[in-house]
Amino acid sequence: MSAMDLAQLARQLESEQSRDRLIALASLRDVEAEDAVPLIKKVLADESIQVRSMAVFALGIKQTPECLPLLLEVLETEDDYGIRASAAGALGYLQDEQALEPLLRVFYEDTSWLVRFSAAVALGNLQNARARDALIQALDSEEVLLHQAAIAALGEIGAIDAVDQILRFVAAEDWLVRQRLAEALGKLPCDKALSALRYLVKDSHPQVSAAAEHALQQLELGTTAQSESDDFLV
Repeated sequence: MSAMDLAQLARQLESEQSRDRLIALASLRDVEAEDAVPLIKKVLADESIQVRSMAVFALGIKQTPECLPLLLEVLETEDDYGIRASAAGALGYLQDEQALEPLLRVFYEDTSWLVRFSAAVALGNLQNARARDALIQALDSEEVLLHQAAIAALGEIGAIDAVDQILRFVAAEDWLVRQRLAEALGKLPCDKALSALRYLVKDSHPQVSAAAEHALQQLELGTTAQSESDDFLV
């Protein structure tokens, strides 16, 4: 994008109309991160919650070394829980291990379930086993969405030792929980996961059964590949 186009976007981000500022932010998808982040910073303190939220999310997509400290500041100082949730989610996109401790802190301490949900998803994106205990704790939450996020994240971090804990959701009333369970089990190769997936293949909800079928194929292919590798080594 030319310097003239960037200057036009900068002016648009200063418009009195929030719609113009949102359009300008959306236009940054075609701009290189190094050019986009200085423009995003212009509206991180915008009066419009929608604009601020979109700007925060953009920092997770347009990644430069500045993004991590900017997002951490938002996570720690923002009053609006929706924007804190956006910041937590964006930190997961960065996949920077420095975000682990701040995400764990807000997961344990934030009063908003939405922020905790976003933190759980982000912890899965980081794929760090140190998040295991926090995610296990989320399984005891009263919020079904937290169950979904925690189960998916435990699959992402490869927490095979958590299979017993997540299997209690094999008959969960919410079919999305069962679908997330099937998807997670496909990343946790063990006999119990295989057995549970064979059960979930028969689930009454088509998306659950399809997810279980796909996960079962993943595990069986992995088992076959490992067996062939062991035979070759022998």
